[in-house]
Parts: sequence; structure tokens; C-alpha cells
Amino acid sequence: MIIVPIYNLIILPNTKIYLQIDKLKEINEQELKVGNKILFLISKKENEKTILNKDSLYRIGVVGILTEINVNGFVTVETKERITIEDIHYEENHIQFTLKNKNEIQDLDSDTEKVKLSKLKNAISNFITKFQWGPLVKNFIIEWKTISEVICALSIWLPLEPQEKYELLEEDSLSKRTNKIEDILYEYLEIEEINNEAMNHQEEDHKKVYREVAIKKQMDYLQKELDELHPENISEVNAFERKINESNMNEEAKKEALKILNRMKQETENSPEYGMLYDYLDFITNLSWQKETYKKINLVTAEKILDKEHFGLKKIKKRIIEQIALMNLKQSVTGTILLFVGPPGTGKTSIGSSIAKALKRKYVRVSLGGIRDEAEIRGHRRTYIGAMPGRIMNAISKSGVSNPVIVLDEVDKLSTSYNGDPASALLEVLDPEQNNTFTDHYLNVPYDLSNVIFICTANSIDTIPEPLLNRMEVIEFNGYTPIEKFHIAKNHLLPKIYESTGLSPKSLKITDGAIKRLIADYTMESGVRGLKRVIDSLAREVAVELQKENNTKIEVTAKTIDNYLDIQPIHHDHVTRQKKAGIVTGLAWTKLGGEILFIETLLTKGKGKTIITGRLGNVMKESIQIAISLVKSLYPEKAKILEENDLHIHVPEGAVPKDGPSAGITITTAIASLVTGTVIDPHIAMTGEVSLRGNVMPIGGLNEKLMAAERSGITKVFIPKDNIYNLKDISKEIKDKLEIIPISTVEEVLKLTNIPKKVNKNVNI
Repeated sequence: MIIVPIYNLIILPNTKIYLQIDKLKEINEQELKVGNKILFLISKKENEKTILNKDSLYRIGVVGILTEINVNGFVTVETKERITIEDIHYEENHIQFTLKNKNEIQDLDSDTEKVKLSKLKNAISNFITKFQWGPLVKNFIIEWKTISEVICALSIWLPLEPQEKYELLEEDSLSKRTNKIEDILYEYLEIEEINNEAMNHQEEDHKKVYREVAIKKQMDYLQKELDELHPENISEVNAFERKINESNMNEEAKKEALKILNRMKQETENSPEYGMLYDYLDFITNLSWQKETYKKINLVTAEKILDKEHFGLKKIKKRIIEQIALMNLKQSVTGTILLFVGPPGTGKTSIGSSIAKALKRKYVRVSLGGIRDEAEIRGHRRTYIGAMPGRIMNAISKSGVSNPVIVLDEVDKLSTSYNGDPASALLEVLDPEQNNTFTDHYLNVPYDLSNVIFICTANSIDTIPEPLLNRMEVIEFNGYTPIEKFHIAKNHLLPKIYESTGLSPKSLKITDGAIKRLIADYTMESGVRGLKRVIDSLAREVAVELQKENNTKIEVTAKTIDNYLDIQPIHHDHVTRQKKAGIVTGLAWTKLGGEILFIETLLTKGKGKTIITGRLGNVMKESIQIAISLVKSLYPEKAKILEENDLHIHVPEGAVPKDGPSAGITITTAIASLVTGTVIDPHIAMTGEVSLRGNVMPIGGLNEKLMAAERSGITKVFIPKDNIYNLKDISKEIKDKLEIIPISTVEEVLKLTNIPKKVNKNVNI
């Protein structure tokens, strides 16, 4: 008997089974002959087909007879009866089976089976007509004689578990087995019908999609052909698509741009949405996404450019060259953000342009004065109509490169409102650790600002928030001395005025004396902006006279300058000739530069009140209280005078507000001079904050104050000892004309001004 283990197939009695000869020969060595008995054993698992034991086989099998051997490599086996495996025994090279016939319950009428078979064959025939291969298998369907043959033939395709297939063989009742087979086959046909319909619908959908894609590709191809024939008429969508692919933008930006482009394709050109999408794509594709390669900067050439553009400013130029040197070493932008602080007109903004030239980079200036909306820095979200990018990204767009020099002008003029805090928005922009992924709300994609060189300018650091100030290195711009102003006017301002007005040195000659008089009598600020305005005015007057009088040349001298300027000379305070106890010269800093101021004190009959005039601020009023207490402690025998008389303290120019602690030593000296009756030399000036312990503490604006002292005729100046370090920044011209004496206590000042320790009895009241 030929033993054939099978798995996952349905084998039933009284059916025809077709087997491959090669497969039979693999599992059986004996010669195949018609009439051979074949025992079909049902394996429980697929990998146990050749393992014959009770654990690997189901108990019920089928016996068949080999009835035909075909020339095409198949044999036909007719199955007969079911058997039950009682035992399996191995003996030498043989396997011995103990088998027992398993009877079936004949409870199915033959006519009923024929009717059921006919219906089932018709159902299968109708189903296969929907396929091209249907006619080929119709002959096989005609040959089916029983329902068992039908299910055996289709068993490999039926969605049944091996156990479920075996249960058909296990069923003894023919009627129940037939009913199960019917249920299985009709369910199978229904499932296949549904699957077939679904596949047809899916195929139709795919055809539509493929057709749409093919049409679009054809349209794109034709559009490209037209664009090449007529480049001037290229469509906006194609132009943007080309720009996006050529822009080298990062993946996130490219994904966002393509998303917006797809939305734009779906909009009509007249819709408001189309305009918004167009503006966005126009902006993002015009940005420079290419990271520029760092080019080494020649330090000597950079120094020459800075010197050519600006006179003086040695400390600032030195710091800039240091930063360029570090950048050369690292081959990238490095160092902190520079903050230039100083009075107006000292070159803070214009030196940014010189730095850009020295670095061979594009230059952009962004004015931040008065900004109170955070969106001005970070941009507006595109959900709003009229949304725009922030000023930072606008500057990048204008420059056309990803590594410009951007000057953020007037950072101390930023304001806070209900629209947010612009200064806080600048924190990310000016932080080298964060700005490589700066995200503008309008762009909504990260942009790398790490290659941008930011330079900030301010007139004062008092209004700059501490977190923002900590991100920057403060570099102070001191005011220009008269000699520096003279060189700037002669070598920089005059050539620019000649260029802008059409005049020339041949038609207008301004003598050195005239320039010096302009500086001394017609300007008062630390910078040169006012000086430029005055020279501009002078040039206009000369241009009119040249044309009216038909002159070819006009020479302006120190004596004739008043004839051309319809401007009243500026009044500067000068050393007073009047010598009187209680009057001391102080030094003050203003946004326009330094000035001298006179502290005037007077005792009048009264009840010990202190009268303060001259629009003094709270800090200066506190300095007066400290000064009075110090004088009382230094001259206890004269304390009664201050208690029994009113003390009037006045600072002239009462319309001008004044505040600050640096007048403390001047006020103390003035009150001491008053109560002792000592006259202070008016050519002596002083500055310094005073503590209750009598110490003189450091002040700011020393350069401007010393320049004011020199201009006003002061010869000797007392400064706090802690400010000695600042003297290195003072020009030699100023230091040569002034005797600068560092002091650390009030007693030192009183001694140097000849105020005695013991007071005179006669004090004017």
C-alpha cells in the first residue's frame, strides 16, 4: 500500500483525486501501477508530512485505488472508504498499520444529492464566467459527479483551517456532511463575489487616479515645453516650483513651501487666498538658503578700511579687529554680540557699514526705535490678513545673502505694550546658541541666523532689559574732542558735503579757523551730527551767493562766518569771574555731551529749612541731604548755623531738568565753603558721588565731563580715585590742558580747596 501523507486538503470517500507522479515518487520508492492501493493519512502540522506516528496524524484516513496514469505527469486516484488507524508499528525498514474500516451513515437520498449538486455546479459556473479563464475550467466542472468531488477540488482555495477540513472527513452522517459542504461552498462563492466586486471598484478607482496622474504629467510636460519656447510667459506656479527646487532650502522649509504651492494650485488667481499664498512663496523663495563659505579677512586691509571711514575710535576699531582675528581662526562667526553705546552723532551706526566693508559682507540697518509690537521682530502669523515677516527676516531678504552684517539701531528705544515685549523677542535672535533655528511666525520654518553678524547701538543702557544686555558686550563711544571734530570735519564731512551739494574746494574754501569756530561756537554735542548740519547750512548759503553774485569762489573765515550763518552762536557756560563763598563748579553729563554747572548756596534768616531750586531730580535731592549731614558732622560747631537759618541751594538754568548722584562732592564742597566763608577758585571743577561715610565714589561719562571742563576754561578737576582707569580712554589733548587730581574722601577735597578744618566766626548770612 502506497502511503501519502497530506496536509490542509480535503479528502473524502468516493471522489477522484489527481496527484503529481513526481510527488508520489518522492515519498514512495516502489513502481507505480494501476491498481495500487493508496492510503491517505491526514497530518496535523505542515512540517510533519513525512513523520508517521500517532501524535502527528489524525485518527481517520481514506483508502483509494490508482486508476489511471496520464502521460502529462498526473495520476488519478479514486477514493473508496474511510479507515481508522488503530496502531502504528515500526519493524526494521517497514511500517505496519493496524487499520479498521469506518462505516458511514447512509442518510442522504441520491435524488436530493443530485439536485443539490446541480445547483452548486450552476452557481460555480455562473461565478467563473466573470473571469477570462472561466471557459477553460468549465469542462472540469462538468466532470464533477458528487458534492464531495466539488469540495475536494476546491479545498486548496477554501478559507478553512486544517482542523475544519478534517472535521468534514470525520463526519459519519452523509446528509450532515453534505449540508456542511454546501454551507462552505456557498459562503466561499459569496465571499469571492464580494472580493471580486471590491477589486473591480478598486481597479476603477486606481484607473481614475492613474489617468489623473498621467494627464497632470502630460500637462506639466507640455507646460515646460511652452516655458522653454516662451520664458517670458512662464506660469507663476511653475516658476515657484522651479525656485523651490533650486533654492537649497532645508527639508522642513521645502515641505512647507510645496504644501503652500499645492494650495495655490487649487485657488483661482482672483481669490484673496491666492494673493496671500503668492506673497508667502515669493518671500520664502527669494530668501538666501545657501550657507556662505567663510572667507579669511586680511586684518591689515580691514584696519585700513576702518581708518578711512572713521577718524579716532581706536578702542572700538581694536575690538573689531580682535573679533575678525578670532573669526579667521575658527573660520566662522564667533564672539559675542557688540553693543555700541554713546551720545548721538559719534559714529555708532555708520561704523557698522565700515565693518561690513571690512568683512566684505552685505550691510543692512534695522531701526528698532519706538517698536512696541513683538510681531515686528518675530513676524505675524499667516492666519491674519496683511501678515508680514518680522524685521529680522526682512533684513535677510533685502541683503540677498544668509550672512549679512545687520545693525540693530536704537535697541534702548524698544517699548513694551499689550502686543508683547519686542526686547524679549530679541533674546533668541541675539543668542548664538539658539538663533541657528530662529523661527519667524510668518515663515513658520526654522532659519539659520548663526552666520549673521549682529551689531546693536544705543544711547544709554539704562532702559535695556538685563537679560538682553547680558547677551551683548558693551563698548562705549566717547564724545569727540575739538581736535577730533576738526579732523572729522576737514577729512570726512567737507568731502561728503562737496559731493552732495555740487560745490568743490575751488568754489568754497572753509579755513581751519572757520572750522574751529564752528566747533566752538555753533555746536555743543559730543558727536558731529550738529556740526554736519551747520556746515550744510553754510554750504547752502554759499551756493545762493555764488549764483546771485556770479562769483566763482568764496572763502569763509572765522571772522566772516557769521555773515553766512543765520544761526545764533550757542551759549556755553564759562568760568565765572565772580568769586564768592558757597559757589562751586561741577561737571555734568547730558545726552548731547558734557557741561559744567554751578552749585550756588546761600544762607538766609529762617528756621533751618532747605530750599532747592533748579528742577533737580530725586537722586540729586538725596545728594543734598547727604551733603548737609556730612557738613554738620565735619563742622559740628557750625551745625547751629544750618539749624537756625534757611539753606537755599540753586543750580542755574532752572528750565533744564537735572538729576544724578555725581554732583554729591560739588554740593558738599559748596555747603562747606558757605559755612566756613571760604571762597573756592572758580577754575576748579569736581565730580563724584558721596556716601555718608565721606567717601567719593566713581561716576560715568568722565570723558564728556573733562571735555566740557577744558572747553569752559577749567584748569583743575577733581575726579574719584576709582575712575583713574578711565583716564586711559581720555585723549592726550584734554589731559594736557587739565590738571586731573584723583580723590577718595571729602576731607581730601576740602584740604585741596583750602577749606579750613576750623571755621571762621564771620559768615555772611
